[in-house]
Amino acid sequence: MLSLLAAALLTIPDAAGDTRGDGSYTLPTRPPLSASALDLRELKVESEGGKLRLTVGLGAIQNPWNAPLGYSAGVLDIFVKSRLGGASVLPGLGFVTPAQQGWQYHIRVTGFGSSLEFVPDGQTGAQPRPVQLNVRLSGSAVVFDTPIPAGQYSYWVTSSVYSPFTPDGYLRPGSGGGSASLISPRNNGPVPVDVISGGDQGQAYAQGVLQPVGRTRDRRALLLLGLAAAGLLLGIVASVRVWRKTRV
Repeated sequence: MLSLLAAALLTIPDAAGDTRGDGSYTLPTRPPLSASALDLRELKVESEGGKLRLTVGLGAIQNPWNAPLGYSAGVLDIFVKSRLGGASVLPGLGFVTPAQQGWQYHIRVTGFGSSLEFVPDGQTGAQPRPVQLNVRLSGSAVVFDTPIPAGQYSYWVTSSVYSPFTPDGYLRPGSGGGSASLISPRNNGPVPVDVISGGDQGQAYAQGVLQPVGRTRDRRALLLLGLAAAGLLLGIVASVRVWRKTRV
């Protein structure tokens, strides 16, 4: 049972019916997949015991591969920006982040398990963290508690088609194949069929750059800029005072 004491931090809605990537993707028909089961509808962020609880709302829940979680239509990836720096590539997905918008945490959830990786300070490469995430279903949403300290962060959220026949579980789009394929007019396009985008979804697929949602400006960067400006101003004032004394 979900705690009634969880403090809401952020809710980000997403448009319904846009599970076609840039608009040209065709979902596989074997096994028959419901587009709603891959359709991101909402990201809700809460603080539970000082840690992040993330809830990804979907259009529906479907379990074509009989996963223990009760959901196996897709792969959910959430990237969290908690500070300056970080990694700029969303690994395996065909997207990068905008300049100076790197992520520090990557949570990946399938019906068969979950993982968390972290980018340490001053690095751009992620390291796995051996933690067990509490993942569960609540209606048509996937809920998971994380060890990430609660805060005002930025997020990248994607939904991809799950496949048990690929090494990493992602069914990648391509221009050929049969009823079990994810069809796209171009090869090597982004893997997700839906994203929660801070801009135009079609443009994100065309450019391969996914905008974050949530707190898109890092206030610490603005604070550092303000401190630098204040220091420069104090330096100018001090220099003027010294110049005036030497003129007397």
